[in-house]
Amino acid sequence: MAGGKTDLEIQIAERFGANLAKQRKAAGLHQLQLAERARLGREQINAFECGRNLPRFENFVKLVGALGVSPEALMDGISWKPPVTTGGEMDVS
Repeated sequence: MAGGKTDLEIQIAERFGANLAKQRKAAGLHQLQLAERARLGREQINAFECGRNLPRFENFVKLVGALGVSPEALMDGISWKPPVTTGGEMDVS
């Protein structure tokens, strides 16, 4: 991925792309077939699978629906860990 992406952003896009390709193949679909089901271009599917781009939320939802999988299937191995706060204080609510 070009455009000044960080290593982490590149890793996320590559992992998402691998997950997408895995789920597409498990569904027995070619890229064009998935593109048609999701109403996206085949070039977009290819760019996602190659880790060049990440889908916008709307397109992510289309991919989930077109593949008939859970969102977690496309997010496998990608997660957010909130920062751990140190110290503490008393709180009365």
